[in-house]
Amino acid sequence: MTGVKEIKAPISAEMDEFEHRFRESMKSNTPLLDKITHYIVKRKGKQMRPMFVFLSAKMCGGINDSTYVAASLIELLHTATLVHDDVVDDANLRRGFFSINALWKNKIAVLVGDFLLSRGLLMSVDKGEFELLKIVSTAVKEMSEGELLQMEKARKLDITEEVYFDIIRQKTASLIAACCQSGAHSSNTNLESQEKMRLFGEKTGIAFQIKDDLFDYNVNGKIGKPTGIDIKEKKMTLPLIYALSNAEKSDRKWLINSVKNHHEDKARVAKVIDYVMASGGIEYAHDKMLTYRDEALEILHTFEEGEARNSLAGLVNYTIERKK
Repeated sequence: MTGVKEIKAPISAEMDEFEHRFRESMKSNTPLLDKITHYIVKRKGKQMRPMFVFLSAKMCGGINDSTYVAASLIELLHTATLVHDDVVDDANLRRGFFSINALWKNKIAVLVGDFLLSRGLLMSVDKGEFELLKIVSTAVKEMSEGELLQMEKARKLDITEEVYFDIIRQKTASLIAACCQSGAHSSNTNLESQEKMRLFGEKTGIAFQIKDDLFDYNVNGKIGKPTGIDIKEKKMTLPLIYALSNAEKSDRKWLINSVKNHHEDKARVAKVIDYVMASGGIEYAHDKMLTYRDEALEILHTFEEGEARNSLAGLVNYTIERKK
């Protein structure tokens, strides 16, 4: 598997410049806010989303000032949604570190999320990047709708495979799609190429989410035991949906009852995991993930070969081969 460092190589200078600009975009006149945003910046992840933006722009025509605005806008709005998500989920950890709400309480965390959201909106308006604002705002709207649809369906556990793909397309794939589309848009490429990059990002994002589903069943053999966290949180993932759709009526009733009413029972959750694995749900989900990976790469290969395209292909493969 190609590592993040190798994938980032064609845009390493731009990513360094982006980090500087992103820090500047988060500055304020309020000491508490500066302290919190500094904490956020220090604990950033692999920055895959800005990488999608810069590599898409580089492949489609070239990186310019508009590309930096696109990457900063994506990262600001994405970070805002993560801060708000932690409040909604009452989560105390984010990427192994204490969440904002765990350290500074919910009210401050919500206000910090609002601040980040407003910084992104103002940056777009100040730079006159209204199309970029439309692309990213549409993604945030879809992410919210996807989360709400998932919550609604979790009450009855009646998620079909079609609804599942609707949820993950909105909840996860829409943002990666916006990264690729906004990167292409910033390079002044044509609308056809922008749409192709949006679809490339969407298919990559769906494959990314299916990989997350598979982590719950310890497909890497790295955790030692299946975690069952998604089941404990009553999340309907693709392996479970496949198992339910192919189960006998009595087994289906037992599975739904287990997830709905016994999700805190470790022994019961372990039995559900065993059932899903025996049903072929893991293999089915894995094959679906590879199908979306292949469709994403097929779109990518309609663009001219070069180091940016190679890195994007590496990034697609990284999303489905990663260990966490």
